[in-house]
Amino acid sequence: MGGILLAAHFLVVAWITLRPLDVPWVSAANLEPLAGIRADLERGPEQAARQIGGALLLLAPLGVLLPLAGGRLTVSPLASLARTVAVGALLSLGIELLQTGVPGQVVDVDSLLLNTLGVALAHLAVVPAVRARLRRRRGGGGRPPAVARRSQEPSQGPTPKIPRVGVAP
Repeated sequence: MGGILLAAHFLVVAWITLRPLDVPWVSAANLEPLAGIRADLERGPEQAARQIGGALLLLAPLGVLLPLAGGRLTVSPLASLARTVAVGALLSLGIELLQTGVPGQVVDVDSLLLNTLGVALAHLAVVPAVRARLRRRRGGGGRPPAVARRSQEPSQGPTPKIPRVGVAP
């Protein structure tokens, strides 16, 4: 189910970000970090909330869908966050690079930053709690199954040593 939701989200994001826009003029690309955010804040709180909130929310579902589509319940929270944020940043970068060839769309480094931040915030807000709840429901108690299995297996003795074999030229 997570894979289907992930694919649906990718289609929606592609439609929003990569469709040509019929505009009379296009602003220049923003390659200066935080310049677009400052400009949005200067336009007023309503405009800033719409622009910044939209950029934060665009890829935010990936912060939840990517880890849960993998289906692993026992994974390091930091490693999961790092992987998810890295994938979100790379997808955002790919979108920004693809926008260079789409009429009416411009590259904005602030979108990259805000999209990545949205992925990280969504991941932090949802994934650890959902994984903990699913582990409790499964009855795993938080320990990985492989570790629990290894501790119950008897020792097989010392590792065997193989004598050196001489090889003639």
